[in-house]
Amino acid sequence: MRNNFKLLAVAAGLASFGVGSGLAQGGGLATWGMEKGDWEFTLGGGGQSSSDFDANAGSFNASVGYFLSNHFELGLRQDLSFAASDAGGSTFAATRLFADFHFKLGQRWRPYIGAAIGGVYGDDVNESFTGGFEAGLKYYVLPKTFLFGHFEYQWNFDDGDDIDDNFDDGSFLYKVGVGFNF
Repeated sequence: MRNNFKLLAVAAGLASFGVGSGLAQGGGLATWGMEKGDWEFTLGGGGQSSSDFDANAGSFNASVGYFLSNHFELGLRQDLSFAASDAGGSTFAATRLFADFHFKLGQRWRPYIGAAIGGVYGDDVNESFTGGFEAGLKYYVLPKTFLFGHFEYQWNFDDGDDIDDNFDDGSFLYKVGVGFNF
């Protein structure tokens, strides 16, 4: 009986050591949100129509990013927008590099701020460079899956002299979507 108790005590000690080691390495309790070394992929979109549905516009966006730390992300964002009416249609796109800093707000909320620079191109668009500031909020519904809202202020410029001149002529972009860290 006494040997059984010793055997049980040793087994329990080894089991707790194994569980503790697994938890310390991230194998047990899930970590919510992004971590250093994680990749991120997002998909989003939106649209609008006139009350008669004879003029429509929509957008699709995707991004891929990499976390250099638990807070700092670098990535590439792609937007594709289209408009259609009885008069015709057009498409345009924007491709931008971005840098975002994320804040941890509780277990599931991740507000962020950042900046982006890239280009705009397409039908009926003055193909040019674009730059801007951005902010957003991610809400983790699962440890590595989130819903997001994203806001940008962008302005276009042809060269460095136009950056300051065109700032007041910018536009606001709004996006919602889903994202994944892996």
